[in-house]
Amino acid sequence: MRRRLGRECLYTPSCRLGLYVALRHWCPPGGRVLMSPVNDDVIFFVVLAAGLRPVQAPLRASDGSIDPSAVPEHVWRSLSAVLTTNLYGNPDPVPQLRTRCDRLGIPLLEDAAHAIGSTAAGRPVGTFGEASVFSLSKHTGAKTGGFLAFADPQLRDELARARDALLAPERLASELSYGLRPYAEAGARGLRLVRAARAAMRLLGLQERAGIRMDLRPAELRDALEAAPSLGDFDSWIRVDMHDYRLRAGRVRRRRTERLLSRLDTTLDRHRAGTRTLLATRWAAPRVSGSGDGAGAGDAGAADGTGVRGAAVEEGPGIGSEQPLFRVPLLVEDRDEAIAALDRRRITVGYLYDPPLDAYAGGQFTDPSPAPEPAEWFARHALPVDPLHAEQVISVLTAIDARPAKPPAPARPGPRTSASLSVQGKPRV
Repeated sequence: MRRRLGRECLYTPSCRLGLYVALRHWCPPGGRVLMSPVNDDVIFFVVLAAGLRPVQAPLRASDGSIDPSAVPEHVWRSLSAVLTTNLYGNPDPVPQLRTRCDRLGIPLLEDAAHAIGSTAAGRPVGTFGEASVFSLSKHTGAKTGGFLAFADPQLRDELARARDALLAPERLASELSYGLRPYAEAGARGLRLVRAARAAMRLLGLQERAGIRMDLRPAELRDALEAAPSLGDFDSWIRVDMHDYRLRAGRVRRRRTERLLSRLDTTLDRHRAGTRTLLATRWAAPRVSGSGDGAGAGDAGAADGTGVRGAAVEEGPGIGSEQPLFRVPLLVEDRDEAIAALDRRRITVGYLYDPPLDAYAGGQFTDPSPAPEPAEWFARHALPVDPLHAEQVISVLTAIDARPAKPPAPARPGPRTSASLSVQGKPRV
């Protein structure tokens, strides 16, 4: 990772732990952090655990990236830091965000969990901010591990001490479970027992999410906030989907992670190829010529019925086919129907972030976006699919004649309605 980024890197058991270390180091307690409302709720709780106030940014509806031009000036002046998302590997407009942060004298932190191979302005994502965090659970499939990268190598010892103070001791049972998990998962897939395994987990109460978002538990969250900054008081939220996020890595984890990381370039090439295929379909977000109005090539489907567009993609802001996206967010009118059709072909759709965080958590726990509609639209229509299954996805969506969803015109900041400040939105699936 040092060779890839040209920066000092510190291994962490998870991206979420690395982010907590970064937030505690670079942000003052009680500070306000601009972040995307279309993001994993775990990241939201990491920000709260660090003793910070999340401020939800307006987004571009076509690709879910932060829209710096729609952030009001008074919001910029109130911030202590900016946290990018690089959703599904598609870069946020990080050069503009870097310029804004420099002007304000605040740190830029990059969440590159989905973007280990992505670039912006000819540079790797993760090399613009004071610090960035990466996940090895995504492209490598290691299901453990991450990195904290930072611009100042003299901070290594200090950040390493902060990390070590948060680590849980290595556990033999956890190492054995981690070592056997790939074989158990392969066996379940081979015997077509994946659905049965999921049903059993629900019946046994082992599935932590009833819907897309985890249960907010507002009363308990208010109590935890009184202790912030405190990772331990937020552990029940932050550990969801990864209970070993603080566990010191043992030999089995390290060896498997090193082996998978050594294949990263081959994996990234496969992701690029699948991304190009999916972004040539009529369900892909149209590229725009800097107008941000969602108009562009590819609004109509191909005449041959495959869903693949024949027209060239316009240059400009938006999702680029040169990126090795972790997931490609296709835009469909009826996402639930598409998810059900893909599930029948044993293609799982995950990494859904609906409703946006301000609708999920409400004004008590976060500052809502000044222009929430684009994020709400994107969260409702985005179908994030694995580019490694590009051909199968296209086949399924073509078979059900899935209708593409056209992004709306960009909204300018305006007052929020009471409906968009509900404490918790209803999951769509």
